[in-house]
Amino acid sequence: MSRAYAMENKEYQNEEEELFEHHRLVVDAGQNPLRIDKYIQERIQNATRSKVQTGIKGGLVLVNDQIVKSNYKVRPNDIVTISFPEPPRETDVIPEDIPIDIVFEDDHLLVVNKPAGMVVHPAYNNWQGTLVNALAFHFKNLPTMENNEGRPGLVHRIDKDTSGLLVIAKSENTLNGLAKQFLDHSIERTYYALVWGVPKEPEGTISVNIGRSPKDRRVTVAFPEGDNGRHAITHYKLLEDLRYVSLIQCNLETGRTHQIRAHMKYLGHPLFNDAMYGGDKLLKGTQFSKYKSFVDNCFKVIPRQALHAKSLGFVHPVSDEALQFNSELPEDFSTVMEKWKHYVQFN
Repeated sequence: MSRAYAMENKEYQNEEEELFEHHRLVVDAGQNPLRIDKYIQERIQNATRSKVQTGIKGGLVLVNDQIVKSNYKVRPNDIVTISFPEPPRETDVIPEDIPIDIVFEDDHLLVVNKPAGMVVHPAYNNWQGTLVNALAFHFKNLPTMENNEGRPGLVHRIDKDTSGLLVIAKSENTLNGLAKQFLDHSIERTYYALVWGVPKEPEGTISVNIGRSPKDRRVTVAFPEGDNGRHAITHYKLLEDLRYVSLIQCNLETGRTHQIRAHMKYLGHPLFNDAMYGGDKLLKGTQFSKYKSFVDNCFKVIPRQALHAKSLGFVHPVSDEALQFNSELPEDFSTVMEKWKHYVQFN
């Protein structure tokens, strides 16, 4: 579920073993009948079908204080509780003396440039070493959004292996003001992405629903029919045609999980070296060994998806000043760009 089950291969059926409640879900009044395993899977991060079913079989999932089977269908106002043999992890963040690249700071907010490889906030398998752990060390009493415990100062986030700009709130008033701008889609967010191939149209808008893949919950997929997922809009523009890859500018109108990565794959242009979305394979170009060797070398230069949150613009919630921030491409991204430019020039 939101954490790995210790009971992946073990069932906890000892009635004398103390269990600790980790999740309590109240089913919406308008909820249609839905299998309990699917209901939990859709509402708890990192919950796979097999883990949920193992938990149900082991008696760790109760509905209205009663043990149920996986085929039980939840009803409106049902109370679903999920317990584990160990107590819940505290939401208190452990401060860590980790350097932060601060682009801008005043009494109300700061803008930071996150390096690739740094997780934004503590979560399963990443409780330490995150940006939030660093923020907790350098700044005291950062505000937290409702239902967002353990993530002080955060208004938005970017993926672990995406580099670039993030705005952090230092007061509750600033947090609420920035959150409203994100909700209104008035925040300007520009990303640079190196993708496989060259789009037929040099610029355009991708307005396609995206959501978690039913086959792999870690992956976001497109639902072009619009019957699943959430509405998502990405505006893109071709910046540089490098024959087999291209540099694309993406502007987010909405901010869904893995939005650019999923939308560009849907367009037929996965991000370069994006293993989760198939971009870590040779997708365009020749089969000559020299070219394959060149691509493999580029993968080593940028061992992550080639995505960078390049600029960020918003209205300061306190001063009402329009602020705009820009960042340089990190070394791995700029180096691989130079390699591609050299390759297409001399081959």
